[in-house]
Amino acid sequence: MADTMWTLITAMLVFFMNLGFALVESGFCRSKNCVNILSKNFIVFAISSIAFWVLGWGLMFGNGTGFIGQEGVWLLKGADNSPATGAAYQGVYSAINWTGVPLLAKFFFQLVFAGTAATIVSGAVAERIKYISFILFSFVLVGLIYPIAGHWIWGGGWLAQKGFFDFAGSTVVHSIGGWSALAGILVLGPRFGKFNHGTITPIPGHNLTAATTGCFVLWLGWFGFNPGSTMAADPGLIAKICVTTNTAAAAAILSATALSWKLLGKPDLGMTLNGCLAGLVAITAPCAFVSVESSFIIGVIAGLLVVPAVIMFDKIRIDDPVGALSVHLVNGVWGTFALGLFADDALTGKGLLMGGGTKLLTAQVTGIVSVAAFTFIAALITWSILKATMGIRVSLQEEISGLDIGEHGNSAYPEWLTRKQSYTHVGAGIPEAN
Repeated sequence: MADTMWTLITAMLVFFMNLGFALVESGFCRSKNCVNILSKNFIVFAISSIAFWVLGWGLMFGNGTGFIGQEGVWLLKGADNSPATGAAYQGVYSAINWTGVPLLAKFFFQLVFAGTAATIVSGAVAERIKYISFILFSFVLVGLIYPIAGHWIWGGGWLAQKGFFDFAGSTVVHSIGGWSALAGILVLGPRFGKFNHGTITPIPGHNLTAATTGCFVLWLGWFGFNPGSTMAADPGLIAKICVTTNTAAAAAILSATALSWKLLGKPDLGMTLNGCLAGLVAITAPCAFVSVESSFIIGVIAGLLVVPAVIMFDKIRIDDPVGALSVHLVNGVWGTFALGLFADDALTGKGLLMGGGTKLLTAQVTGIVSVAAFTFIAALITWSILKATMGIRVSLQEEISGLDIGEHGNSAYPEWLTRKQSYTHVGAGIPEAN
């Protein structure tokens, strides 16, 4: 009973992270696209719920090969083979009774993680993607791409058999979302006006209050994301994971703030917020397997990675409006690798920096590379098919006037829009770009 309640309550916390993503993404983007971003973040969980129920769960956790689930693929039918991480981690925390959580509780817990992967894509492709194209890609991601790669790790697949570990999803959730987002950005191209004649034009967000509020919501939600992955009411383990999770976030906030202050001349709030998220992403894989001291180091490095990553993606003309790649992709990879470096005696061997043994680190690198290759190629093919068949980008006219009006016939700030239109020459009905 306690295990089931803990699993369900933490799943509800992870569900609440959808609000955090909606606020962060809309705050980091322009006001003319606010309704569109809020709508994407709202509908994506509905799409994820149906896709994971109809197909994704079975592919991820159904009995099958080391590469894909094959039994009970449709509509939660078949044996309860979920999640195989329980059996894999039982040797680590033998007191955990993984079989005590009923199927539907485990399904709901895994669903909110799958939905998070899809939400990551939303911010990266913001301000120029067609609403329907995003919906269709999200269905493919949660129904096919995410569960196949997830089966390799959490479904008892070939990576799990090689000794790969990812406790709460630095790779399974964040890297898969990040690689899918990168493919989408490359197929979409940058926003109009972002790169002009070789120069980078900053496009600031319209509401840092919303972004900051959203970051607090995500920070709170991560105390469901990571500790909830015990799927058992184990007080000692839950307490440890809470502390390692929080320590990494705090350390990353400070290191990202300090580095942005040094590089940009001012302590940039956007970098501070993304520093927090970077630390949380990085500690997601190793949170149960490292000491508090190691979590501090992991967080510091995450904060030092996210700032130059944001700058680097701009320099190579990859337009990511919210820094999703820098947070989820770069630090999803870092967190997975860090598990191999800092893992304590709980795993098959000490981490490399903790006294030797390269087997675990080799398994982590194998997982990082294989998931990256599969996810990026599968996502690139999906985006390319959507582009060739129905198009994925709104018209230039719609992008300039804003997706809120063009895609939804609505505005997040109607009084402001009315005042602006009364003072602005709109030509062919297009409000001035903001």
